[in-house]
Formats: sequence, structure tokens, C-alpha cells
Amino acid sequence: MRYNLLPRYCLCRSERTLHRQRQDLALKGYPLRALITGAGGFVGRHLCTYLLTCTDWELVGTVYPEPVDAQPAAPRLHLLHLDLRDSAAVQTLIGETQPEFIFHLAAQAFVPSSFADPWDTLENNIRSELNLLEAVRRLALHPRVLVIGSNEEYGAPQPHELPQTEESPLRPNNPYAVSKVAQDFLGLQYYLAYGIPVVRVRPFNHTGPGQSPRFVVPAFASQIARIEAGCQPPVMKVGNLEASRDFTDVRDIVRAYYLAITQGAPGEVYNLASGRPRSIRFVLETLLGYAQVEVHVEIDPQLYRPVDVPVVYGSAEKFRRLTGWQPEIPFEQTLRDTLDYWRARVREEHAA
Repeated sequence: MRYNLLPRYCLCRSERTLHRQRQDLALKGYPLRALITGAGGFVGRHLCTYLLTCTDWELVGTVYPEPVDAQPAAPRLHLLHLDLRDSAAVQTLIGETQPEFIFHLAAQAFVPSSFADPWDTLENNIRSELNLLEAVRRLALHPRVLVIGSNEEYGAPQPHELPQTEESPLRPNNPYAVSKVAQDFLGLQYYLAYGIPVVRVRPFNHTGPGQSPRFVVPAFASQIARIEAGCQPPVMKVGNLEASRDFTDVRDIVRAYYLAITQGAPGEVYNLASGRPRSIRFVLETLLGYAQVEVHVEIDPQLYRPVDVPVVYGSAEKFRRLTGWQPEIPFEQTLRDTLDYWRARVREEHAA
């Protein structure tokens, strides 16, 4: 399947030249190449699946710290075990792969872990991106780079500041959010200083099949699946149920990443959000409604965050105007699919 990669914005001269070169490659039948950092992670796996299905690109993915599977998932996907904090290894990777696109997904993304060890999150997230951008600069390459920020950069909004837009003030209130502000503006700096075509996005909460049970939706779904299988007592421990978040299915988010890297304007930043807040209580009650057994709920104060924002939701109007993107998967379907994923996981664990 071929896609028209013509961006909907005015290109500078060097960008026009590179764009023509990419078009020439595509017209001659040469596949474009994309590098995906964090390809073995939750979002990375979904992005690889999407790109393998919807493009003819050759994909190179980095995986860390888990080892690479012996057999590749697909002929067009090549996985490499690489620590992005190693600047020499990153420069070798960029020089050998010469990608037209870089999706930089790799990051420490769990907010409680950033409180437990702030420097680990800051070093991991900032150094990894810096090494990528420096490698691109030193090699005088101009791949389009997608830098993944987060709605956490905005921090706690006042009621009159909702929905949060790209113009909302940045008030990071946890170390992970600080690392994302740094990644966000590091990408902007390399665009302004060196002309590297960096596009930035700030996704709000996204979830779906395959996400770690450290996060709220799979935490609930995995417990229900284990209770149904008789692997744990019929009791769920939960934290703050009154907080409301803006959830989008990860499969809609990776589609947005593709649109952002192919149509986004270098130097710009785009929110990716559903525009609708849903309470954690609603998430829990919906999942419990799909459960095949009765489940008792207990509040566990240890599951509360040091800083927990009551209500957050964003506007993706800027990105929607540019690309036409909007979430397509109903949230209830996301919850069903996540629960079914964990039911299958628990069956596999039981069988083993």
C-alpha cells in the first residue's frame, strides 16, 4: 500500500530536497526506512504492527533491556538490542540504518518510579534523546524525527484552563513530567539550531491490550482476569477512584504518530487527546460489569500518587485540523479488549 507523504505545510529548501528524494525512492520502488526506539514496549509493538500493516516501510527497532527474540516478528522488521544511553552505539545505529523517519518512543514512563528514583528517569529520558539528535546532527542527516512528550508536562490545570491546549502553561509536578518537558524542548532546540525536522506530540493517557499492569486500566483488568481464573481471592485493591483522565486507545495513538511524522510541521507541537474526561471509578465499574465473577473492591491508600490531579482532559483540535485525526475505537471496546488480553495471558501462564 502506498501513501502520499506530501506534508501539508510550506517546506524549507533543504526539506523540499529531502522530500523529493524520498518521493523518488518511493517511485523507484525502494521502501522508506523508519527507526523505532522502544519497539519492544507497549506503544512500540502497536506502532510496529500498524506500520507493517499500513505501509511498505522497512522497520528497524531498538529493544532494551529485554533481549531480542531469536526470530523477527516480520521480514520487514529488524530488532536490535541497544542501550540508547550509549552515544557511540547510537551514532553507529543511525549511521548504518540511515532512516528517513525516527519514532523516538523509548522512555521510562511510570510516574511513581520517577518519584522513587528521579535521576534514573531524567538520565534515561533526556540522555537517550540527546544521543539520537546528536547522532543525526554529527552525521549531517535530516530524517523526520517524532519526539513523544506527554500531557504530564501541563501538570495540574485550573478548572478554567480545561481542556488543555498546546498553549496551556507547563507546570510539571513530577520528575517524569520534567523529563518530558526537557525532551519536548530539546527536540525544538535541535530544529531551531540545526534545522533537523523534529515534530513533537503530547499524548494524553493511552491504554489498551499489552500495557503493563503498573497502569490503571491493565491493573484492574489483570486482577479481574486472575480472579476469574481462581489465581487470586475475589478482592481488588484500588487507589483514588475520583480522578478523571483523558483516555485514548493506543491503536488510535499510533495512527496519530504516523500522521504526525508524515504530515506534521517541523518545530510544531500537537496534543493527542480524546477531549473527554473519564473517571477511574467509571473505568473500574465498566470492567467489573464485564467480569464473570463477583469482585469486592478495597481502597488501598498506598496506591495513591504523591501528587494526583483531580481532572485532566485535552484538546486535539490543532492536530485534527491538520490531519483529520480523531479517536475511532470506542472506550468500552478498549476496556473489553484489554480484559480479553489479560484473560488470554492468565490462561497461558496457567497452562505453562
